[in-house]
Amino acid sequence: MNIQGIQATYRRLYHESPVWKLLRAENAPHILAFIADLFVEETEVPYGRARSLLDEFIKYSREQGLWQTENNAAYYLNSWIKAGWLREMDDMLSKTDASETVLRFCRNLDERHSSTTASHLRIVQDAVRDFVVAISDSIDDRVNLLEQKKAQIQQEIDDLHAGVVTQLNETEQRERIREIYQLASILTGDFRRVEDEIRQLDKELRIDMIEGNASRGEVLLALMQKEQLLAKSDAGSAFDGFCQLLQDQDRSTEFREQLRSILNHPVAQQLSEAQKKYLGQLMRELARESGRVFQVRRRTEEGLRAYIESGAALENRMIERLLSQLEKQAVNLTLEQQCDLKTEMQVYLAVGSVQISSPENFALKSPNEHMDRRGVQQQQNRKEPSNQMLHYLDSVQVREVAEKARHTLLKKGVMSIAHLTQEHPLQAGLEELVAYLRIAKAIKAPQLTEQNEQIQFQDQHGVNLQARIPTYYLSAELFPENLDELAL
Repeated sequence: MNIQGIQATYRRLYHESPVWKLLRAENAPHILAFIADLFVEETEVPYGRARSLLDEFIKYSREQGLWQTENNAAYYLNSWIKAGWLREMDDMLSKTDASETVLRFCRNLDERHSSTTASHLRIVQDAVRDFVVAISDSIDDRVNLLEQKKAQIQQEIDDLHAGVVTQLNETEQRERIREIYQLASILTGDFRRVEDEIRQLDKELRIDMIEGNASRGEVLLALMQKEQLLAKSDAGSAFDGFCQLLQDQDRSTEFREQLRSILNHPVAQQLSEAQKKYLGQLMRELARESGRVFQVRRRTEEGLRAYIESGAALENRMIERLLSQLEKQAVNLTLEQQCDLKTEMQVYLAVGSVQISSPENFALKSPNEHMDRRGVQQQQNRKEPSNQMLHYLDSVQVREVAEKARHTLLKKGVMSIAHLTQEHPLQAGLEELVAYLRIAKAIKAPQLTEQNEQIQFQDQHGVNLQARIPTYYLSAELFPENLDELAL
């Protein structure tokens, strides 16, 4: 019996886990109530609006005698961000995996259903069967198991051709749709976990660069190794699977249509309005969460690259060594000469001197004094624009491009910019391509940092051009109802 080891694990989680800290927080009901209500309509909320709403919530709670506190909203929001219950980026707040886990746990406590035994048993049976097929080393065993599965499917097909249609009863339908919601609600938590791990990876690497003696090559090697481990984790695998879904237009369109079909079925009435809304916007929410992951990852990579290239890591290590030497000298001085903190000492620094009596004593020179202006002809600015200038001012209407892109995405599902330009070849050359990039950034389309795509087109003069751009995946759900809301 390894009760000591188990106890040590739980003790560590008790003190370190943000989930456990939130559950045992004295004002946990107030925190959870506010977070749940704050993000009921949106996944991201401006910090200023959250602070205003929390001030009103605190004032109301004081008047009702529910929450007696002297602290203001900014204090609590900053404390919750520091504790890992909220996340702040670009002055926008969102839930963390910890707060989402606690909210899901509390909802399950209040929504326990004893009738899900059969559904859970079916999931376990299917998972066991598929796993046995996947891990079996015997070709005959794998073939036999697959043949059994094939025979079962063929029997269902034969029954349908014979007019025998097996319908799920009400209990089974209720179990299945609740099961779908539970599994879907976990996905956003997986994405947030990936984001948290990327942030932690960034923090650890910066600490290694400051405290360690590793070279730049070793630092980059450590980064790649940790990213590989991150990709192999459970959350990383879920994130990679969603990225593959986004790249497959047929699968993503099929998935979206299937969700829409389920929500249009009468069985959807078994879900609450919030649950139905979540499933209806599942692809959009997953796209937003994946976009945040790409954004954090891009920032991390850019920051690390700039950090390494600037030599800041080397400078910080030199400062650390100098401070260490200074501390050793201070200790020796205290031990050998028995000095204390109040001992007066004289230190001579070799510095230069300058005497300034007045700023007017500085003789500032005009740049024209040493400028060679021979051969320079003075030209008068024209008041009338030239035809060449007017030609370049004939810019692309970005809003029209956005309307055309959204219309295409509504018909054909998720597409990259390269796919969109195949549907609508570029007529205005590079300027129109830039318009597509502006639209992708305006709707916060997910970006694959590891992959670029090539686009071939002609400019207005008929010259063949080839451009390599980041891979963005655009979907109609990312566009607002009113395109005027986009910052184009």
